[in-house]
Amino acid sequence: MNFLKRVLSTVTGIFVFFGICFGLLLIIGIFAGSSSKETITVRDKTVLDLKLDFPIRDYAAQTVFVDYPFLNENKKNGLFDIINAIDYAASDSKIKGISIENNFIMAGVSQTKAIRDALLRFKNSGKFIVAYADIYTQKDYYLSSVADTIYMNPVGAMEFKGLSTERLYFKDFQEKTGLKMEVIRLGKYKSAVEPYLENEMSDNNREQISVYLNGLWSEIKDEISQSRGVTTEELNTIADSLLARTATLAEKSKLIDRIAYHDEYASDLKKAVGTDVEKDVNTISIEKYSKYVADKTILGSSKNKIAVIYAEGQIIYGEGNETFVGQGTINESLKKAREDDRIKAIVLRVNSPGGSALASELIWREIELTKKIKPVVVSMGDVAASGGYYIACNADRIFAEPTTITGSIGVFGTLPNGKGLADKMGINAEQVVTNKNALTYSFFEPLSEDQRVFIKEGVNDIYELFTQRVADGREGLTQDDVKAIAQGRVWTGKDALNNGLIDDLGGLDEALKYAAELSEIEDYKIKELPVFEKSLEEIMQGFGLVKSREAILKEELGEENYKILKEVKTMTEQKGIQLLFPFNVEIK
Repeated sequence: MNFLKRVLSTVTGIFVFFGICFGLLLIIGIFAGSSSKETITVRDKTVLDLKLDFPIRDYAAQTVFVDYPFLNENKKNGLFDIINAIDYAASDSKIKGISIENNFIMAGVSQTKAIRDALLRFKNSGKFIVAYADIYTQKDYYLSSVADTIYMNPVGAMEFKGLSTERLYFKDFQEKTGLKMEVIRLGKYKSAVEPYLENEMSDNNREQISVYLNGLWSEIKDEISQSRGVTTEELNTIADSLLARTATLAEKSKLIDRIAYHDEYASDLKKAVGTDVEKDVNTISIEKYSKYVADKTILGSSKNKIAVIYAEGQIIYGEGNETFVGQGTINESLKKAREDDRIKAIVLRVNSPGGSALASELIWREIELTKKIKPVVVSMGDVAASGGYYIACNADRIFAEPTTITGSIGVFGTLPNGKGLADKMGINAEQVVTNKNALTYSFFEPLSEDQRVFIKEGVNDIYELFTQRVADGREGLTQDDVKAIAQGRVWTGKDALNNGLIDDLGGLDEALKYAAELSEIEDYKIKELPVFEKSLEEIMQGFGLVKSREAILKEELGEENYKILKEVKTMTEQKGIQLLFPFNVEIK
């Protein structure tokens, strides 16, 4: 009896504990919600601190907590919030210049280029841009190379070495573990599934990666060359021989202007602004200034709107969220924009390597319905490949950055198979069926020839549909023309312009201007979609009361081991027919 009492009291204590925690959570949320509405002010002689040491997404995302509206989030630290802030700062009399310090920027190459382009526009205002770093990563230097004066710590380091990428191969892993992928693909360049079939990179895959990387490197070199007055040939020599790895070498190579400690940089910043030596320079972070700009510009008088719908992440069949593109949220956003009379046009911002063929087709269909009522223009980000290109190909106009990865018009089908693993563990699966093909798939059995034929038919059908969708959407291209540039091959935005897969080079601003022209409006406000909803568990994770599985695994396994585990997990989850970008997009 005493034991039962102790158990009941323990259980009661646990419930009381969680009740108190939840109450505290609500109180914290109320204060957090109220504090987020604080007024941001900008003082005279202020320097905008462009410190981009947080993950940058195209869309910061508006999040709604259904049962706890005081926790609603509408962050303004997305890519285009940052760009809008820089553009606004050019005419803000209180902003005297921009300081770029120690970034370790977490953004894609095309995202970095978009910010860099905004900085170039800012320079036209006559205001200064200066940069300082203890360590320049290659992407940081690419961004900072626009500065009027580039500083570097005397004992600092610079990474300027060219581009590389790496792909893991799993053929031996599959044979050793018995866990393998059944693969059927169409397109000689469609190498997303190559790591499951080979132990090393194919010539076709190496060719397309090499072409893409060299195209990307060429763009980066050209822009640095224009800013620094160093020829592209000299930049290649510097990269080949690592002639900027130290501050002394970087200065000698003309990649930086001054070797100095941070206090010397701060002193020069005071002189540039006209601040007394004894006083600190007024600064404002880019995150705070972005929120300040958003609050000021939201009060526009125009009743016209252009909807910007963000398709960011891998495409999955389902609802979707901030990380994954699902036909649920995207199609709901398209429908909402289509039926809103105040919205005159739609810009679909695509930053996706693709994924589910079915979800891509469903989004394509919703765009077709929307085009009959309002113009739909696509703006491509870092990557709009495979399924990401599928959902873009029927737009009225397609814009991409020169450094965008696009194309990858190809198809594959995968099914995880654990027959070998089961055999090693002493597991045997037995089936009973009423008809020959009643068992369409078993994790514990290899694919039969009939099953393989059926899947191959599905892959072929999707490839034919994909190439026809592109031909129908791209004026001047027949299906045969599309197939000639398809085969799963990826292209830079610059190459895609030449082969007809896109219409113009440019960012979101150019896409918005064109959408306004199509809808014959001059003044407009932007409506960003989708709006995401979150659950109680996600609220608790946000306050650190519950750790996500991802956080726990990273903590226990380490970053590199977690990356391998994630690839293996992705391998087992890719069921059905996929339109997915053919290789890892992490560029180093």
